[in-house]
Amino acid sequence: MSLKGRDFIDLYNFERQDLRTILNTAHDLKNKLKGGKPHELLKGKSLAMIFMKASTRTRVSFEVGMTQLGGHALYLEQGGMQLARGETIADTARVLSRYCDAIMARVFAHSDIIELAKYASVPVINGLTDSSHPCQIMADLMTIEEHKGKLEGLKIAYVGDSNNVSNSIMEGCTILGMNVTIGSPKGYTPNKEITKRAMDLSQNHRTILQIVNNPIDAVKNADVIYTDTFFSMGQERTKEKETALMPFQVNSRLVEGAKKDVIVMHCLPAHRDEEITGEILDGAHSVVFDQAENRLHAQKAILALTI
Repeated sequence: MSLKGRDFIDLYNFERQDLRTILNTAHDLKNKLKGGKPHELLKGKSLAMIFMKASTRTRVSFEVGMTQLGGHALYLEQGGMQLARGETIADTARVLSRYCDAIMARVFAHSDIIELAKYASVPVINGLTDSSHPCQIMADLMTIEEHKGKLEGLKIAYVGDSNNVSNSIMEGCTILGMNVTIGSPKGYTPNKEITKRAMDLSQNHRTILQIVNNPIDAVKNADVIYTDTFFSMGQERTKEKETALMPFQVNSRLVEGAKKDVIVMHCLPAHRDEEITGEILDGAHSVVFDQAENRLHAQKAILALTI
């Protein structure tokens, strides 16, 4: 099925071949860039980028990506738009669709991106919501494939607070044949509805998905260890949550419990010596900055294929 004209909001909406096409295109575009080969596939095209949350990697990678593809990206901060004065998301979507060839939005409520896509007549790309982060996971899958040579049959262990990243890991990794273990303390495990959906995907794709409350159990035989900040953007920092999550810190002891050639991932920004130690972040197992770079290449593939 062609991806042209499709929204890119949640990974569970896509088949394995769809995600495989995105990854293949991402690898190809990365090779073209590194080889100095022109690939202006979106010459004359424009991307509207709506930001309701602060951003470094999402803004830079989408903006640079559109430039490399020959197109143009417009940065639209909520405070500088009529959205801040009460214009509806529906009206904003209708108007931007008349000007631009696609819309990328980084928002808080997942319902906002759903509404944006409902009323837009151009592809809408989820740059992050409180519920999912699909672009990040496509970059992560690309990175795993680069370092491991494959995806199918590998085990990825996500440890820490269950959030938008772990939700999309459960979907994307499962669809592409990886076994997934989520290690989170009680009270911080994944949403039941999202877990049920991911379990169905796991069954359909004959993979293993499990949720455990012990970090040592989570990383046993893991090919990949993944973590994210304990406190997502907009969340209040509490001592109770920090205390519950500190045993899930990715440190040398935890890494030693996985396979010897395990790779360690973090979607950034990292709070060093909180969810991950500086020693591990900068160490031999870390591929954190490779995955940050691959946001550029994976998102270029999504843009090129949907626009």
